[in-house]
Amino acid sequence: MTENDRPVHEVHGRVKWFDPGKGFGFIVADEGGADILLHANVLRNYGQNSVADGAVISVKVQMTQRGVQAVEVLSIEPPQGVSFPLGDESAPADPEEIAQLPLEPARVKWFDKAKGFGFANVFGRPEDVFIHIEVLRVSGFADLQAGEAICLRIVDGKRGRMAVQVVSWEAATRQLGS
Repeated sequence: MTENDRPVHEVHGRVKWFDPGKGFGFIVADEGGADILLHANVLRNYGQNSVADGAVISVKVQMTQRGVQAVEVLSIEPPQGVSFPLGDESAPADPEEIAQLPLEPARVKWFDKAKGFGFANVFGRPEDVFIHIEVLRVSGFADLQAGEAICLRIVDGKRGRMAVQVVSWEAATRQLGS
């Protein structure tokens, strides 16, 4: 029996950890059992380069010679119960209010995880959009790569435009297509 012939089933769980530099991480299934390997290529096929620790995730898994591995990401939801201070009273903090903001297509200019922030450019607009690492985390990401295509929900803050939600390009096109 080859690995392609092995049965695949759906599993729901949480991201234990994911390291974009190493190219993999692990998922803990809700029903328990061994940790599930999540390879960066499987995550990229979903449209993300990273995922936040604690994010809720649904995947299709397969038993391999090396153990249980994710073969397809079905959905990712940000870690639950996480909120972040934007330091700007005018910014919406309620998820329903944030969801009402339009998705704006953007490309990551740069993001420095160690500094905890970065910037993106919205297509057709000259000004930069500030992205804080906590916004990434509550959006279900751990990191962003320069040049990565994303969609942002943005507010005008005291110091300029700032992201309040990051959505992968692929997830945004799935949302807009439905």
